Amino acid sequence: MKFVPMQHQQLAIDFCMKHPRAGLLMGMGLGKTSVSLTVFSEYRNNLFTAKRALVIAPKNVAQNVWAQECLKWDHTQDIKCSLILGSEKQRLAALAEKADLYIINRENVVWLMDQLHGSLKMFDMVILDELSSFKSTSAKRWRALKKPIQSVRYVLGLTGTPAPNGYLDLWPQMYLLDGGACLGARIGDYRARYFTMGAHKGHIVYEWRLRMGAKEAINRKLRELCVSMRSEDWLSLPPVIYNTVFVSMDRAGRATYDQFQRDKVLPLLKTKTGFQQLNPKKEEDLEKMTSMIQADTAAVVSGKLLQMANGAVYDDAGEVVHIHDAKLDALAEIAEAYAGNSLLVFYSYQHDLNRIKERFPEARVFEGTEDVSDWNEGKIPMLLCHPASCGHGLNLQQGGHLIIWFGLTWSLELYQQANARLPRPGQTERVVVTHLLCRDTVEEKVLGALQEKDSSQSSLLNALKGYLMETNHEEEKT
Repeated sequence: MKFVPMQHQQLAIDFCMKHPRAGLLMGMGLGKTSVSLTVFSEYRNNLFTAKRALVIAPKNVAQNVWAQECLKWDHTQDIKCSLILGSEKQRLAALAEKADLYIINRENVVWLMDQLHGSLKMFDMVILDELSSFKSTSAKRWRALKKPIQSVRYVLGLTGTPAPNGYLDLWPQMYLLDGGACLGARIGDYRARYFTMGAHKGHIVYEWRLRMGAKEAINRKLRELCVSMRSEDWLSLPPVIYNTVFVSMDRAGRATYDQFQRDKVLPLLKTKTGFQQLNPKKEEDLEKMTSMIQADTAAVVSGKLLQMANGAVYDDAGEVVHIHDAKLDALAEIAEAYAGNSLLVFYSYQHDLNRIKERFPEARVFEGTEDVSDWNEGKIPMLLCHPASCGHGLNLQQGGHLIIWFGLTWSLELYQQANARLPRPGQTERVVVTHLLCRDTVEEKVLGALQEKDSSQSSLLNALKGYLMETNHEEEKT
């Protein structure tokens, strides 16, 4: 098939050809993969400045997207791909294979750098698919790439969610692209220049706040490094409706939730039918205790409360303690109301998955390519997915238009990527995203945090998008 780039794709290609190191902050469905392959093809076949490229991507995308995309277009069909996936023996064989495009999942980046003795000199180009997964300077994969990637001639970073938790996430990503030329050579300097300390205790800072005017200054710095495009500005996408269905725990579940939130500990007695909650203030109860749920940090408390809001929680021994069935009942009502329609359900914990499967035996757990095909053919009435396993690169728009969040995630990136599986080109129905939210729980704060983070990220994307359009308009006039 001949590749005829749409206007937004041509803009992105032109930007990359002018900037050997660039960030493509392009929304879902805009064709980041085809743009990147076209740029590599131009370097390889016309400019003769690149022979081999390395793609680092999420596992499912590495396995199911890049090689298939090469075969799709006439001008990329001659690109030979080698998938560095599977067992170590398989990965070693793929790395030794003579190819043009080497594709590896991000979990194996450290292994790859060990095999290459800390050097990327065999590659002329590196493509970081989902650049935002390199937003932490403490992550081993970021540290493994930090120095070697600076010697690579061409670097592309692809993401639709560059600042999932705010502007502080930008520095590690941009450093991989330009070695600190844009935002500074050290993250400490970046923080000192653009941020002030918010909540902190001694030298431990829990929150960094942007200084007045810092957001605009950072946006200006990124203009020569990144191109930004939002899906809704360039594609004719179906409308998305966000809906919240509130559920309430029964009296026993609420009492358990409130007690743990207050005391941070929950003594339990295991019985033949489950677990009995004990009173931590009664010595005779504590003597009968066989297990407990406890938390010593705010993060652990939050995680336990989120589990309880979903209906169950792990005790300290890893056993599942039942709390309530309110969300399962609500999911059953939604399934009945939308009978005949397929539901894409996102869960958070393994015990969520197990309880949903027990209640809905017809549901299928997402595991790979075969599930994508069956879903798009309408063979799966309820597809159960963890947002981390199928949030990137999968096209599920042919199989349904209903998304249910059984349990929420704190990650804006996972949340947005998961929601983008259905409202894509080819979707013929209005997409409805429904959150099952347990009333008066920490879940309400999670949803509020996601909306607040989205506002911060949107301001960045809008600023860069506006600059791109202004620049392109000026070039057309000249």
